Amino acid sequence: MSPQIAGLLQLTAVIAALGLAYRPLGDHMAKVYSSADHHRPEKWIYKTIGTDPATEMRWPAYLRGVLAFSAVSVLFLYLMQRVQGSLPGSLGFSSIDADQAFNTAASFVANTNWQSYAGEQAMGHVVQTGGLAVQNFVSAAVGMAVAVALVRGFARSRTGELGNFWSDLVRGTVRILLPIAVVGALVLVACGAIQNFAGIHEVGQFAGGTQQWNGGAVASQEAIKELGTNGGGYFNANSAHPFENPDGLSNLFEIFLILLIPVSLTRTFGRMAGSLKQGYALLGAMAVIWLGFSLLMMWTEFAHRGPAFEIAGEAMEGKETRFGIAGSSLFAVATTLTSTGAVNSFHSSYTGFGGGITMLGMQLGEIAPGGVGSGLYGMLIMAIIAVFIAGLMVGRTPEYLGKKIGTRQITFAACYLLVTPSLVLGFTALAMALPTPGASMTHTGAHGFSEILYAYTSGANNNGSAFAGLDADTPWFNTTIGIAMLLGRLLPMVFVLALAGSLAEQKPVPETSGTLRTDKPLYVGLLLGTILVITGLTYFPALALGPLAEGLAS
Repeated sequence: MSPQIAGLLQLTAVIAALGLAYRPLGDHMAKVYSSADHHRPEKWIYKTIGTDPATEMRWPAYLRGVLAFSAVSVLFLYLMQRVQGSLPGSLGFSSIDADQAFNTAASFVANTNWQSYAGEQAMGHVVQTGGLAVQNFVSAAVGMAVAVALVRGFARSRTGELGNFWSDLVRGTVRILLPIAVVGALVLVACGAIQNFAGIHEVGQFAGGTQQWNGGAVASQEAIKELGTNGGGYFNANSAHPFENPDGLSNLFEIFLILLIPVSLTRTFGRMAGSLKQGYALLGAMAVIWLGFSLLMMWTEFAHRGPAFEIAGEAMEGKETRFGIAGSSLFAVATTLTSTGAVNSFHSSYTGFGGGITMLGMQLGEIAPGGVGSGLYGMLIMAIIAVFIAGLMVGRTPEYLGKKIGTRQITFAACYLLVTPSLVLGFTALAMALPTPGASMTHTGAHGFSEILYAYTSGANNNGSAFAGLDADTPWFNTTIGIAMLLGRLLPMVFVLALAGSLAEQKPVPETSGTLRTDKPLYVGLLLGTILVITGLTYFPALALGPLAEGLAS
């Protein structure tokens, strides 16, 4: 069997698995977020934190909950790292420096999981499991809660209430993420991922010294890392490490976990909004982008342009032989079209166009299907923009799901779209203009520029993957990328919740013969065009200086 055919079969297997899980999981999540019942363990949590889950919140109160929880999480994780040397199970590692502790705390709370350190050489068991793994759950649950609040904004009328943040956070963690992560961890253990609390041990003598490996609760962290579109690896090699991702089967399973909740949330949206067809329309737009990127990435890497690739026969530099071109390409597209950031190969070693595809996937806003929660609300923002453009073309007040899109709504949507590009391009320009950040680049020219552009694209979009050629463990990058991660996560949520509140206050507009049908292929095409045009106009000049210039020169 040719590698190309094997790649298409892997792509088909992932699609089939997602198709089987789509309906039951999507309906289950809609039931979880619509239910008024609270399980006993959930009631214990509410009592501990002193909140009444039945209290409805308007968008300012909901936002305060998001910001307060995020602030406390950053502080807790920061302090945990700063005192690591005094904690049990530290494996002898010292406490983390202040700038790196801030970067890591911001990263995991923002669901980015950017890592400027080697996990097996810096973090002990307590920080890994009690700090980082916990944030893998709750940061994902925060994204889902904000997405559900926006869905309620469309579904409700003449009220500004969007639900209860604390209830949504707890139910998303306890009823959705935790059960699936447990099953996922068992599957990964069966595939060969490790799960223990062993210490550091030597595995052999080599020229110049010995090689050492850590044990760790790897399978459990790997499961929620992918399921929650987090991406932070237990080991520096991330999902290229055999302890995290042992073989081709585990690789496909991890791709499935990455896409599972973001894809199924479109069903949840359709169910809660009262129109499954609307969910299918969003799913269709996501599927076209994801499928197109996957096929284009495999074609680019299989084409292996350039003399070195011609001699080797394949573009295998930086890729694991366990996964090959197809398994690496599918994983790279899945992780950059979502906010996961996990890697099973090194994106810096991809062809020029292949590296550009990974960057463009993040620059689209990670909406195909996007991060857990963030992908859905990002796509809904794009849907509102598309409706607004259609309304301008026909001279009619735009409407979406029976809600008018007026000046207030389009202002919130536009502000959402401007946040991430401003962070990415602004910080990239500063890093290229100042003398110190440039010293961290491994390469010069177009590829060196791509290293820095990729870093800020990944940080501001809450992705967390890296080109791996940039020395990011410096005070400049730890601080600026940390700021980009927090602002890139929290500022968009401000505008999403404000938009949700304004929609929930409206009275539904009855559908007429002039209403744009947003569940038809024509609208899906308009939505796709809007996404590509907005992204192209924003990022094309920067991409032309980096991956496009490199690809055309090869």
